[in-house]
Amino acid sequence: MEPSLLPRILVADDDPEIVKMIQAALASVSAEIVTAADGEEALEKFLTEKPDLVILDVMMPGLSGWEVAKYIRKRAEYNDIRLLMLTGIGETINAATSPLIGADDYLDKPFSFEVLAERVRKLLPPA
Repeated sequence: MEPSLLPRILVADDDPEIVKMIQAALASVSAEIVTAADGEEALEKFLTEKPDLVILDVMMPGLSGWEVAKYIRKRAEYNDIRLLMLTGIGETINAATSPLIGADDYLDKPFSFEVLAERVRKLLPPA
């Protein structure tokens, strides 16, 4: 099987409806989408799937999105991986914490499909 030439996005959120909404929002983005339902699965899929971009919810069972982001940012070999925090914790908290953990961008729930797709396109490597 040939490896995909499309960029790979890992979407980690414990709400299946939010995951479906993110997938629908990203339908216009040429990328392969991989999903995870909690922090542990997100970390496992990150290590096995090697995504170009990780979209993380903050509040998830097990490991939080912050913990997953910190794991990624502590390792130099993952410096080129882009992180987008997509969460409902509140704009002020998201704005304050996302840069501290090394996120490249953040977006608050509820989100606009168009805005999410635009942010993702900016974060993905050029085709």
